[in-house]
Amino acid sequence: MASMTTPECLQPSLATTVALPVIYSLLFPAGILGNILAAWIFSRQAFTKRAQYIYLVNLVTANLLVCSTMPFLAVYFAIGYQWTYNSLPCRIANHFVTLIIHVSKYVTIIILCLTALGQYGTLNKHCGAQYCQVVNKNFRRCVLEKFCQPKFAKYLCITIWLAVLCITVIAIAYKVHAKTMEESKKCYSISVEVGDSAAMISGFLATACFFVSFTTVLWSYYSLTRQLSKIQKNTCIAEKHLIYKTVKRNILVIQMILIACFLPYHIFKPLFYVLLNGDCLRLNYLVEIKNFLICTAAAKSSLDPVIIFLLDTTFKKSLYGLFTKSTPEHDKCKADIFIEKTTEM
Repeated sequence: MASMTTPECLQPSLATTVALPVIYSLLFPAGILGNILAAWIFSRQAFTKRAQYIYLVNLVTANLLVCSTMPFLAVYFAIGYQWTYNSLPCRIANHFVTLIIHVSKYVTIIILCLTALGQYGTLNKHCGAQYCQVVNKNFRRCVLEKFCQPKFAKYLCITIWLAVLCITVIAIAYKVHAKTMEESKKCYSISVEVGDSAAMISGFLATACFFVSFTTVLWSYYSLTRQLSKIQKNTCIAEKHLIYKTVKRNILVIQMILIACFLPYHIFKPLFYVLLNGDCLRLNYLVEIKNFLICTAAAKSSLDPVIIFLLDTTFKKSLYGLFTKSTPEHDKCKADIFIEKTTEM
């Protein structure tokens, strides 16, 4: 653990002081511009009261928060090793930026899981009687439909934000209170990059939260694929094929996001604490791997506008409308699952 080493043991390499600042500097403008465009398009669709819209708005909000921290992260990794722990820049990077990164990251993970469940639940409104009977063998229809209800989605997202914020604030506050003066000489130090026992406990809890969400999305995709396969053997579903295909694609996209951006970090995080010892060289390698995997997770916020473009047809139509006088006729697909009008809140 961190107590086995000295603060001076941690020394950043060029990978930290050059590569990470460059990556964050490139991600920042792309993420800010893309997510501001997405937020503007969603503001024009404010009248569209549907759960999918609410989930996507919360994702864009989390993305903008993450992107807003990227300049601070770039500066921190470039020259943070020169700051003292009690300096204002270090306090901003260590407390404020850390809070935003962690809250936004886990809100994103949970909402992606809810989006997948909402996608699966929407089939209850579109499917035929035979398919609904198959679905209801594994899910209660009322539970599935909850994730498709705008009012429920709205309050659920608010609850998630508040819960994750409270847990993160408590963890950071405990970290600040437990900090010793001898560990506070440099900003880029073991006390910041590794943390204490409270940081380790919160890290394991966050990892457990991720794998619950990851397993839920994986199970949703597997269950949908399996049940559609059974239906296709017994009946023709040609008329609803586009709906099934869209839902299956969207859940798969969510699964790929979790695998590419978040899974490596959450596999490594427990190993990070297990492998810590008094070896300074190993500690430096572990910390730099951790920071690059966090960067991979943050990159998702910059790429999200492209993902939303693929997932949401209304967003796609609105974006086309910026460059054309009218929406192309071939984009007006009545069977698309996202153009359904839900009940008002």
